[in-house]
Amino acid sequence: MDRLHLMTVFIAVAEEEGFAAGARRMGMSPPAVTRAISALEQRLGVKLLQRTTRHVRVTEAGQRYLDDARRIVAEVDEADEAAAGINATPRGHLAVTAPVLFGKLHVMPGIVDYLQRYPDMEVAALFLDRVVNLLEEGMDVAIRIGALPDSAMKAIRVGEVRRVLCASPDYLAQHGEPADPAALRQHTIIAASHVSPSVEWKFAGPDELQGIRLKPRLTVTSNDAAIEAARCGLGITRLLSYQITSELSTDALRIILPEYEPAPLPVHIVHRESKYGSVKVRSFIDLMAEHLRNNLA
Repeated sequence: MDRLHLMTVFIAVAEEEGFAAGARRMGMSPPAVTRAISALEQRLGVKLLQRTTRHVRVTEAGQRYLDDARRIVAEVDEADEAAAGINATPRGHLAVTAPVLFGKLHVMPGIVDYLQRYPDMEVAALFLDRVVNLLEEGMDVAIRIGALPDSAMKAIRVGEVRRVLCASPDYLAQHGEPADPAALRQHTIIAASHVSPSVEWKFAGPDELQGIRLKPRLTVTSNDAAIEAARCGLGITRLLSYQITSELSTDALRIILPEYEPAPLPVHIVHRESKYGSVKVRSFIDLMAEHLRNNLA
């Protein structure tokens, strides 16, 4: 069998974690997929997949081969697109990841626009509040908030967001507005973070960032929950500026102590280094960059 075809079948089975699901993705029969994997393992002389009654998992050798196979297949696809010409219409599958609320508010409208422009494209959107490894998890593009570590990834800066303190007008009318970060210790604090007995919020000082350790009365693990608690007048919370745009526009929440805000966080579109440059990735990045720059200005 063709080696590239075997790699493609292996990727499908590994990512779908099953022979039947991999077969459906490839448009093949399950026996044909089983023969392809067996042929690949025989060619390589190693076990790539661990089969159980319910799941299929990659072995340690299989994970290394999966990473290489994804890169090779992607480069072949890009080479095909390059040969077809720069004006080729984007087609195929694109995997995108972003933080949950940012993805909902800012990335999803861009994805919808992209799919409406390019009917031959499919997009899988993975919205998670953690850093997703593009190579290991098969992602093509990521939208990241915050400083980027050094890596082989390419990054395009498209805007920035602020870390802001906010509370409802009713809460501030009843309890008063803190004059400085230290005064937060006298207020009810809502923390959107991992559940812990205390949090430390950083604020801009005369010379450097200064930390204020606070004991939240309410700690939640989702930004939506913190926003709702603040809207209901429970207390003061800290969020990213984009997360409360609608609440600010309706005066449901107000920003406080803006003069103490730390430096804004950059927003980047990140993608894997590519020898040829994929038409589908380039077109998505161009559209998303324009969309985010217009909305994060």
